[in-house]
Amino acid sequence: MMKVTVIAMSSLKEKYLKDAAAEYIKRLKAYCDITVTEIEPERLPDRPSKAEADAALEREAAQIIKRIPPSAAVVPLCIEGKELSSEQFAEYIDKNQSSGRPLVFIIGSSYGLSEKVKRLSDIRLSFSKLTFPHQLFRIMLLEQLYRAFRINGGGAYHK
Repeated sequence: MMKVTVIAMSSLKEKYLKDAAAEYIKRLKAYCDITVTEIEPERLPDRPSKAEADAALEREAAQIIKRIPPSAAVVPLCIEGKELSSEQFAEYIDKNQSSGRPLVFIIGSSYGLSEKVKRLSDIRLSFSKLTFPHQLFRIMLLEQLYRAFRINGGGAYHK
């Protein structure tokens, strides 16, 4: 069974988001061994300087990198990433499942991700040019993972 890890630089606060994440994780367990790892983002002042934000991203990168298993396909989620359709995303999942590589999706903090993390990427992925709250985006990622596995399995979920 494929190993999928989501590394998120935040925790879910609201009950409705926790419930949604739990539902998709439950559904995904039929298709993959999924783990969500939450890392507390670095605390910054309300208006940090670029140097302060960059330093925080580097400290976060150290926390992220040590949680990436060897040989994993690393997929940082970032606005400059490639946009895929649900079918293309499913193809990407299938390709990695066939190769036996674990997948690691990384959701950065409100200041994004360090270039050090992005350089590890198999593919940089963007869901949109729009900006989404990190907690909501986690649900969107889990839903798209579930959709991809259903597409690959020939299920009726995807229309």
